Amino acid sequence: MKKKIEKALPKIVGKLINTSSHVSKSYAANKAMALFATPRKGKLTPNQRAFLKSAKTLELQHDGLKITTYQWAAKGKTILLAHGWESNSARWKNLISVLQKHHYNIVALDAPAHGNSGGDTFNAILYAEFINEVSKKFQPEIIIGHSVGGMASIFFQKKYQLASLKKMILLGAPNEFKDIFKNYTNLLNYNSKVINALEDLVIKRFGAPPESFSSAKHSVSIQVEGLIIHDKKDRIIPFNDSKAIHENLKNSKLVPTVGYGHALNSDEVHQHILTFLKQ
Repeated sequence: MKKKIEKALPKIVGKLINTSSHVSKSYAANKAMALFATPRKGKLTPNQRAFLKSAKTLELQHDGLKITTYQWAAKGKTILLAHGWESNSARWKNLISVLQKHHYNIVALDAPAHGNSGGDTFNAILYAEFINEVSKKFQPEIIIGHSVGGMASIFFQKKYQLASLKKMILLGAPNEFKDIFKNYTNLLNYNSKVINALEDLVIKRFGAPPESFSSAKHSVSIQVEGLIIHDKKDRIIPFNDSKAIHENLKNSKLVPTVGYGHALNSDEVHQHILTFLKQ
């Protein structure tokens, strides 16, 4: 019974927003956008908090929003870790234990509205600004981004061209924001009024339509070495997204995996990362 209710809930919410669009399209669009941009999870569990206590914590700011960072200091090159949607910095626990054995200076950040960072809503553009603030402080030579953390890393480097950055590793990164957006509007079965008003709202807030926010298009002007890893059976982000990014990120290598899903949290993936870092 519970599963049936959970399955029906998106359509119920979508119907309510569709109904409100007949009274006010702008009201409906704002409600739909808030729902789209508000993570349901991503806050820290007690076990995750315990792990993150092993790091030195530093808080930074962007537009009055708190950015929480964690550092596992060492004398090697600095690696910045950017997690994905509805996650937090503790998701890197296994990879961090591997990187520490090779004496990398590791920094992770919590995304907007995730972990211990501030904000109520999330988007890859704001996340890119968080990454920029952290990068100004720590000057990483390597960025590793998972899922939308990879997309935000691309948006960041395209805009700021951080001079210290030499390598970028993208794990299951999405390509087109418009596809994510379409999946959302389909899931809630929004009517044309809501969809059109949502697209207008994206232009108003971010200065461009959804189709402009493309990881592949933004990768064209990025010169750093890239490693792109994506599982062929990823049920969250299609493998073809990484193929498109690889075709546009000039100096990149695409490594397909099978059986690790979207999380890509495996020894094989960690070994691919280490090999690339040592090159």
